[in-house]
Amino acid sequence: MERFTKKQKRELKQILIAFVLFVVLLAVEHSGIIPEDGAGRWILLALYLVPYFIVGRDVVRKCFIGIKNRQLFDESFLMTLATAGAFGCGEFGEAVAVMLFYQVGEFFQSYAVGKSRGSIADLMSMAADFANRETEDGSVEVIDPDDIEVGDILVIKPGEKVPTDATVIEGSGLVNTSALTGESLPRLVSEGGQVISGCINGETLLRVRADKEFDDCTVSQILELVEEASSRKSVTENFITRFAHYYTPAVVIAALVLAFLPPLVSGHFAAEFGKWVLRACTFLVISCPCALVISVPLAFFGGIGAASSKGVLVKGSNYLELLADVDTAVSDKTGTLTEGKFRVSMVEAADGFDTDEVIRYAAAAEAGSTHPIAAAIVAACDKPFAQSKIKDVRNYAGKGISAVVGRDTVAVGNKGFFEDTGIEVLETSADVSGTNCYVAKNGRYIGTIVVTDMPKKGAAEAIRNMLKAGVRSVVMLTGDSEKAAASVAEQLGITDYRAGLLPQDKVHVVESLIKALEERGGKKRGRLAFIGDGINDAPVLSVSDIGIAMGSLGSDAAIEAADVVIMDDDLGKIPVVMGIARKTLSISKQNIAFALFVKFSCLVLGAVGIANMWIAVFADVGVAVICILNSMRMLSK
Repeated sequence: MERFTKKQKRELKQILIAFVLFVVLLAVEHSGIIPEDGAGRWILLALYLVPYFIVGRDVVRKCFIGIKNRQLFDESFLMTLATAGAFGCGEFGEAVAVMLFYQVGEFFQSYAVGKSRGSIADLMSMAADFANRETEDGSVEVIDPDDIEVGDILVIKPGEKVPTDATVIEGSGLVNTSALTGESLPRLVSEGGQVISGCINGETLLRVRADKEFDDCTVSQILELVEEASSRKSVTENFITRFAHYYTPAVVIAALVLAFLPPLVSGHFAAEFGKWVLRACTFLVISCPCALVISVPLAFFGGIGAASSKGVLVKGSNYLELLADVDTAVSDKTGTLTEGKFRVSMVEAADGFDTDEVIRYAAAAEAGSTHPIAAAIVAACDKPFAQSKIKDVRNYAGKGISAVVGRDTVAVGNKGFFEDTGIEVLETSADVSGTNCYVAKNGRYIGTIVVTDMPKKGAAEAIRNMLKAGVRSVVMLTGDSEKAAASVAEQLGITDYRAGLLPQDKVHVVESLIKALEERGGKKRGRLAFIGDGINDAPVLSVSDIGIAMGSLGSDAAIEAADVVIMDDDLGKIPVVMGIARKTLSISKQNIAFALFVKFSCLVLGAVGIANMWIAVFADVGVAVICILNSMRMLSK
């Protein structure tokens, strides 16, 4: 990113030229070369108007456009009115100084906004500009990514961006996912693996099959969400917008009253009018609300940019504000706190059966399921039944599955599933932590399979950091058994967990926790964040105050359901983005308090004649620059 844009370079040139002319004119005026009365004043006025219009013509033009469109009360109107009044009172130097330093502040603001866009600009630039599509005769044509169709064979050369979500059909190598995840470590892909749009291919050529059209791919959805994020304003930003809406016309009316009422009351209108007009102009310059209307949104914009640079997509500043107030973090277990990669750790057979028979029948029933536990059971079976012998498969959400295998009816599920069907099961005798899958054949219990899922690396540290970041409690929800849940909770340092839950039970638990927060804190209660995989947990993500999707790289459901999307599987980024949110809110509150204190103090001083135009310039431009500098601290997060 260039240091200055073309527009900024032009504005900087205008400021420098106007500043040089302004200094020269000040020297000429105070040297006495030009008389201070009669024709000399008109000459000075004409000379001072040159730097005034060099630096301020855009402001004056915006003022008249606003008047034409009946949108009077903005910064351009205030500056034009105040400087015109100063010229009318004979304060030529002060008029030019006000406009000059106002434009310095505007330039500084423009630069700050451009700099804060850096992280988001990187995110916005991750879409591919073209795609190499392989034709039927084996040649390669360069097409626009919008023309990609599902099933197209694409060739991705070293250093090129992946244009859409696809499956590798030939080649292997490393791809750079930093634009999506914020991680510098490349990811290894090979035949059969998936590559996500926006990643950059490494040093080997890849042939891939397009899984999605460009409009439906991950990068397109992310860019759409980034573009929409600016419309979702925080409570603080909405307050500033409403404040400026009423504040600006109020101070214009107050300035008019200040200009006309005191000289009328004094009885010496002609003699006093010029003095009070100058005070009213000073009052207008001081009152300009740009420090607030720029610095507060800039802080939130910087916060979203800082989060995106860490591989975290926050869908709006309102969600960033909610993150700063998280009191309770509720998390799903499987795939969120744990790896989600199950393995069979033990098989126990009932009397009259052997372990091979138990695992074989269980694998037959689970063969058509996509659940990670089912995949682990199928992978553990050495002698599976032929697919032709498996029929009438029935899935019972959150409980289990049944199927007819040959002439036998087989059921696999949790304890609640078998209690509902009236089949008595036995608990395992071994002290093994994990998820118990009970197996029945023709209505008779034949054994238990224990499937184990290990906690994610760094999950325990992430939870500790969440608590350090101000989260009061972390709650784990799972459909697993009490024993399996207790084991994972102990390893992660979680003291509050709920086991044996169905998907609808998780919604009820979250609703009860939110109700408890409301009873304890009322309207100013802390917020509840739910952390899940964004697919199975969509209902819970919807009812929570803020939904955070984990492990969601390439998951459409995660991007749609959650308010915050962690673009890789790193749980440790949650306390980081919470820290960013708290810093953002703190900076915005600092800006509001500082700007209002200085402005209202100077407004009083201006009204009574103590503050002159130079103090007014500080109260406007100086405060704005200080607040903008404070907001730019977000970029160092």
